[in-house]
Amino acid sequence: MNELYPIFLKVAQLNTLLVGAGFVGLEKLTFLLKSSPNAVVTVVSKEIAEDIKTIAKKNTNIHLIQDEYREHYLEGRHMVIAATNDKEVNKQVYHHAKARCLLVNVADTPEYCDFYLGGIVTKGNVKIAISTNGKSPTTAKRLRQLLEEIIPEDINEMVENIHQYRETLKGDFEYKVEALNRLTEGLIQKGEHI
Repeated sequence: MNELYPIFLKVAQLNTLLVGAGFVGLEKLTFLLKSSPNAVVTVVSKEIAEDIKTIAKKNTNIHLIQDEYREHYLEGRHMVIAATNDKEVNKQVYHHAKARCLLVNVADTPEYCDFYLGGIVTKGNVKIAISTNGKSPTTAKRLRQLLEEIIPEDINEMVENIHQYRETLKGDFEYKVEALNRLTEGLIQKGEHI
């Protein structure tokens, strides 16, 4: 049973620490920036891959610190991702982060994760997150590809139009929900024909 609670974080307003700057660190950073190009991320690692250096040169929100992990790097952070190739360092990051009540993700170690970086489909203002409860990233990837194919490119135009209509509605919350439900009920019927 998947008991994860999905939320969408405004990572441009949060301060994320990424420990590790090799292949896995690059994968985590790339994934984060694909979904949230303005994410604020500090990367700490003894060695920093050239691809990460290139990303940081193009993005002023990415800060690089070439050093081994030390607990004081958690100061002022909201979220931590441990992606080193040293399991002991990753565990240390986890325990330090938990002691500070920080959200933490340890790459490829579900038991040391408060959250997972799942598959994401983005079409303008529409964003869909896919989770397999950390069991199968490949399945999440395939579902993402399927949804990217079947969700129309013009869905963002529809979202904008409904938003404008919503702004014109007078009445209480219940009335607005009812009116918007009537307006969008056709979407379910269209979805049944896909």
